[in-house]
Amino acid sequence: MRWLVLFAMLMAAAGPAFAQNRPAAKPTPAKPAPKSPFTPPAFKITIATEAAFPPFNYLDRKGMPAGFEMELAQEACQRMKAECEFAAFKWDELIPGLLDKKFDIIMSSLDVTSERRKRLGLSRRYYLSPGAFIAQKGAPFDGPPSLLRNKRIGIQKDSMHADWADKSFRRSAQLKRYGTVAEALGALAADEVDAVFGDKVELWLWSQKQEGKCCELIGQDIKDNQMLGIGVAAGLRKEDAKLRDAFNKALGTMLSDGTYKKINEKYFPFALN
Repeated sequence: MRWLVLFAMLMAAAGPAFAQNRPAAKPTPAKPAPKSPFTPPAFKITIATEAAFPPFNYLDRKGMPAGFEMELAQEACQRMKAECEFAAFKWDELIPGLLDKKFDIIMSSLDVTSERRKRLGLSRRYYLSPGAFIAQKGAPFDGPPSLLRNKRIGIQKDSMHADWADKSFRRSAQLKRYGTVAEALGALAADEVDAVFGDKVELWLWSQKQEGKCCELIGQDIKDNQMLGIGVAAGLRKEDAKLRDAFNKALGTMLSDGTYKKINEKYFPFALN
């Protein structure tokens, strides 16, 4: 029995020595994190809009900018590999805010004008709402504008559409001028004019309302770059040429692969580009 106790004491004393002679255990290598299926954003930008011009731009039920332009913007951001935030500002704050670097792009139905070209770096056009006529359903002059000769045409005074009508119909039709397009359309509903000439989208939107059920778009689109403008573009700072080029490329691929057409058809029954 005595020798068993002695053996146990020797083994206890030798334990640390045996442990020191054991080879150290190698750490188990950590498994690499799975790769994300998403490409990390190349850069971050903020896109601003007025969010007060449906269906082009407005606030949805969650208070977020939405609409035709915002869908185009979201698609462009994906193609540019950009992380985009969207913000709503008052109309008068858009251009000053862009120049003060509060945001990076304006998408808010910004018509291309010579004055804006001087201040901003504008993108390529991303939509054009042409001039158009609207008349009572079943009207006999659904064709070339020449059919409206000697007819009563309502226009908004002091507008580019009034300028075009003056050039085209001053001597061949009765031009009736109104303070607003809404007043001209009211006159059409009351049969005080035979047709109204104005912005196609604006006229179509009115025809979708109860007060506009009487009427429909007629004839062909009127496109006159000099008098009716060349359309709507995104506003950027002049020094952000690389961003403008990336945005233009994104728009170009959307037009060529049919994506633009699909977004267009969600909002309008006619093409805007």
